[in-house]
Amino acid sequence: MTVAVRNNSRAPLVVPAAVRRQARFKSGQELEFRASGGVITIVPKLPSADDEYTPEQRKAIDARLAEGLADIKAGRIRGPFSTHQEFIASLRKEARKLNRKPVKR
Repeated sequence: MTVAVRNNSRAPLVVPAAVRRQARFKSGQELEFRASGGVITIVPKLPSADDEYTPEQRKAIDARLAEGLADIKAGRIRGPFSTHQEFIASLRKEARKLNRKPVKR
């Protein structure tokens, strides 16, 4: 879709309603404007991960992640299987369960 509008210094630049609908912008939605090389790009503003948690929560999460990484580096981890044979046996058991499902006709 192409729509031409005239830009002047007395009036704000307005994005036509048809263009906003085509882009699926919603009323009240935060938008981000990027200008580069004579081109303006308008995109929805994505939420920041920093806004998702409080500083105290972020500090606790970071501490647990650091603790987990230290355990991995020190070799203090183990999985649910002691050997690769146990893992393969579990995979085969799960595959048999999937094959047993009755086919609806």
